[in-house]
Amino acid sequence: MAKKTTEPKAVKPKAKVAEKEKKPAAKKSVAVKEKSVVQPSTERRSVEPYSKFTDFDISLFRSGKHYKLYEKFGSHVIENNGVLGTYFAVWAPNAQYVSVIGGFNGWNRGTHQLYIRWDSSGIWEGFIPDVGNGETYKYFIQSASGEELEKGDPFALRWEEPPRTASIVWDTWYQWEDKSWMDARRQHNGLDKPYSVYEVHIGSWARSGESPDEFYTYEQLADKLVPYVKHMGFTHVELMPIMEHPYYPSWGYQISGYFAASSRYGTPQQLMLLIERFHQEGIGVILDWVPSHFPGDAHSLYRFDGTHLYEHEDMNKGFHPDWKSYIFNYGRNEIRAFLISNALFWLDRYHADGLRVDAVASMLYLDYSRNHGEWEPNIYGGNENLEAVSFLKEFNEACYSHFPDTQTIAEESTSFTGVSRPVYLGGLGFGMKWMMGWMHDTIDYFSKEPVHRKYHHNEITFSLIYAFTENFMLPLSHDEVVYGKGSMLHKMPGDEWQQFANLRLLYSFMFTHPGTKLLFMGAEFGQGNEWNYRYSLDWHLMEYANHQGMAETVRSLNHLYRNEPALYEKSFDYSGFEWIDGGNAADSILVYARKGNDPVNDLVIVLNMTPVVRYDFRIGVTDAGKWKVIFNSDDKHFWGSGIGNDNTLNSEAIGWHGRDNSINITVPPLAGLVFKRM
Repeated sequence: MAKKTTEPKAVKPKAKVAEKEKKPAAKKSVAVKEKSVVQPSTERRSVEPYSKFTDFDISLFRSGKHYKLYEKFGSHVIENNGVLGTYFAVWAPNAQYVSVIGGFNGWNRGTHQLYIRWDSSGIWEGFIPDVGNGETYKYFIQSASGEELEKGDPFALRWEEPPRTASIVWDTWYQWEDKSWMDARRQHNGLDKPYSVYEVHIGSWARSGESPDEFYTYEQLADKLVPYVKHMGFTHVELMPIMEHPYYPSWGYQISGYFAASSRYGTPQQLMLLIERFHQEGIGVILDWVPSHFPGDAHSLYRFDGTHLYEHEDMNKGFHPDWKSYIFNYGRNEIRAFLISNALFWLDRYHADGLRVDAVASMLYLDYSRNHGEWEPNIYGGNENLEAVSFLKEFNEACYSHFPDTQTIAEESTSFTGVSRPVYLGGLGFGMKWMMGWMHDTIDYFSKEPVHRKYHHNEITFSLIYAFTENFMLPLSHDEVVYGKGSMLHKMPGDEWQQFANLRLLYSFMFTHPGTKLLFMGAEFGQGNEWNYRYSLDWHLMEYANHQGMAETVRSLNHLYRNEPALYEKSFDYSGFEWIDGGNAADSILVYARKGNDPVNDLVIVLNMTPVVRYDFRIGVTDAGKWKVIFNSDDKHFWGSGIGNDNTLNSEAIGWHGRDNSINITVPPLAGLVFKRM
């Protein structure tokens, strides 16, 4: 039976948004460029000597300190001696012959040989007249051993849509219209600002109801995804890898074109339009970045010039047993420059506001997913990959020195020390780290029947023991809703009402717990099926009140998070959190305070992990006065039971929970309450 797919419901814009959409910038359309830059000559085209490299460039490249290699390598349309054409440059130090093959020469290996530089840098280069944007090409490489290879350009700015594998001459010129965002970006990306991320796989977020097998383009998503994210109140969006990848089921994590936006969804300029639209609506864009491994496709980086050029030649270090992919040689200077240049490229040319670095743990440890005898200790006898550690430090220093108003975020699942601490203090230098322990403990706790939760109380409180050892982001990511793990909704126990109530409660815990937030698409409205990259999300569920209530819960939590300084000003500081009662295992109730810079903004949070309503329940409060419920996940508006409290509650001078003042409240079932002093 065909899976029902509909588009997400349109969000009715407010008046001021409608006015903004009337501006030309908001309606900008990016046309697909064809081969219009140059007109082919009737004469036979050959390769002319030309170089964009200076001696200083070569010195920086060989020492691993050239961080803008994308300005030199690859294909660049230029004018040389009054003739338009394309300059090509590729690194293949172990080749004995390199030529450019493409549609312009009938893929002839012998007509357009590049020149090898005299300085032993291993760079082949040259200018080919009358080749312009839109031309498909590859490099024909004959290795020193005589092996013949056809490779795509590691620095190509665009590739053919898979399964085709040629690179395309292109550019990244774009008339950006997001200056107001870029000028004020520091105010949105700071560690003392709200940071709520919507994680998106753009190939399966939504598809047309008329053509469910076709992807939305970047430009179509600018009209659909951007207003949805804004309506839901997220501060940032994270795009799972949009760099070119040959195998769609890899979700983008097996990259072949590190400098190219995937052609499945449109042109580089159309992706820039999408990012620009997010910026115009005050939403930051984080890109997933994968420096940990790459696929072994024949047209890609693997054995690029007939040798292990990009990957480590020792397969104990150069092959990833889990993903059957290849690991970069982090000890080779040119590879470090390639990867850091790639990171800065996306921050520079695409105005990305941050990079989430995938699989950091696999980079840090020599014995990651390896058995005894399959790895060798480092020079100190440990299991740390010292070359990868050094690379990550240099990567973070480069990002923050060139783009200090961005963030780097590590997906790192171990207890490695100082992942989000500055390099000068011995850390890796990331801005944030995923709090994987919180994620696993929280999901494990909430999957248990409420009657059993009192025996696992320590699981839900344990995260606060180490919550401030790193700058943690709380992730409920795509990895938790695939491969038979079930959706977030169906991890919850009980009948339908209890499942929705439990999930609303989990999100209440997440948004009031110290740290920034990340939620994978579909989880915000309680999708029942686990994520499937082949299909659109089940947007038809939004026709039902329970799913509408879930979406409204997340929307309200996002706005609560953004509007209450106590929830974000001290996200990474122990003084921003205080237990009021963290030991009530018998009732499975948590009571804690969140604090910002000004005590007037203090909040008190109460979480009831059982379906039992608690009447006349007294809690200590941080100060005397009138307290008001500003959020109740059991609100009828959220498809809850509607059990609540009076609008304002006067504190009493009755000592409770070690405090001089307290209030008497009703605690709804499977619900979270947030109180603020008026």
